[in-house]
Amino acid sequence: MPDTSNAYAERLSVPWLSWPLPMIGAALMAATVHMGYQGIRSWLPYVILLPLMAFLLFWAGRARVRVADGELWVGDAHLPLEFVGEVEVLDNPHDKRRALGRDFDPSAFVLHRGWIPTALRVHLTDPDDPTPYWIFSTRSPEKLAALLRQDARTQPGT
Repeated sequence: MPDTSNAYAERLSVPWLSWPLPMIGAALMAATVHMGYQGIRSWLPYVILLPLMAFLLFWAGRARVRVADGELWVGDAHLPLEFVGEVEVLDNPHDKRRALGRDFDPSAFVLHRGWIPTALRVHLTDPDDPTPYWIFSTRSPEKLAALLRQDARTQPGT
């Protein structure tokens, strides 16, 4: 079995180029409140809204995808690599939209980030798990799929 102690790690962060527009929106909201009040109430919206927006953007990108210690971790969920079945790369927007739309199974596990155009669909082979598959965003779907497929081939009993 290959060593997967720290085989893959990725953080699904919001790209820095996506930060200016929400920050400008928060500043405009603060400016709107600022125009109606004087004194402490005039600068308070800036103190609250701008850090709040920065926190929300940071928080939205806190999810991680990693393969470590024989498990696939997606956000807080983890799957032992022995239960990884077929791995599908959703590398264009049409495939991803279809997988999350009309072909979607409501009992599937999903970690979708709209700012990441590619995803993976990993089918589960665990008979005790009611989840048929996982769909999750990743920036390197081919690399992760190759790693998961390689590990699935080296598992005993496959």
